[in-house]
Amino acid sequence: MTSATLATPDHDYTDVPNVLRGGLQLGILQSAAVALYAIGSRMLSGPMETVVLALTLVAGVSATIALPGLWTRARKIEGIAGAAGIGLSAAGVFLVIDVAVVQPLGLYGNRWLAIGGGSNWWYHPVWWMVGTFMPWMGAWVLANQAAKSGSPNPIGLILGTLIGAAFVMALASFAGFPGAAIGIGTFGVSVLPSLALNVLVSSFGARRA
Repeated sequence: MTSATLATPDHDYTDVPNVLRGGLQLGILQSAAVALYAIGSRMLSGPMETVVLALTLVAGVSATIALPGLWTRARKIEGIAGAAGIGLSAAGVFLVIDVAVVQPLGLYGNRWLAIGGGSNWWYHPVWWMVGTFMPWMGAWVLANQAAKSGSPNPIGLILGTLIGAAFVMALASFAGFPGAAIGIGTFGVSVLPSLALNVLVSSFGARRA
C-alpha cells in the first residue's frame, strides 16, 4: 500500500492550515512580547526600563513584519495576502490570550488605562488593523527582494524598517508633529510609515513574471 502526500509549494504557501498555524504561532509570540512589555513598564524605571522596553518592541516588530512572509514564502500577491491573513489570525489569538490571561492578571499599568479612558478594550480594533498591516507590508518587501535577487532578505527588511522608523521619528519630533517625541512610543508608531516607504523603495527594479 502506498500513501500519497501533497507537496509543499516552494512559494506562495497559503493553504488554510499553514495560515492558521502561522497565526497561532505569531499570536503567542506577540502576546508574550506584550506581557513582557507590560511587566517591564510596571517593574522597571529609568534607563533599564527604556532598554528592556525598546528591545521588546524591536523583537515584536521584527517577528511581526518578517515571519508571516517567510512562512507563506511570499513571491506574488497570493503569498503577500496570505501573510496578511496570518497577521489577522494572530490578532484573534492575541485577543483571546489578552482577555483570558493578560487583563485578568492586571499587567497593564495606569498609563495604559489612561490612554483608553479607563478601559483596556480601546486597543483591540487598532491591534487588528496594525497587526494585519505590518505582515502585509513586510511580505511585500520580502517578495520584492526575492523578485530582484532570487531570495528574500529578512535582515534587510528588519534593519531597513527600523532605520526608517528612527528617521521618521526624528523628522516628526523636530518638525513639531503633535504628540511626537524622541522615545519608544513615537518610534513604535513610526514603524508604520517606515514599512510603507520600505515597500516603495524595495519595489524599484523588482521584476515578476
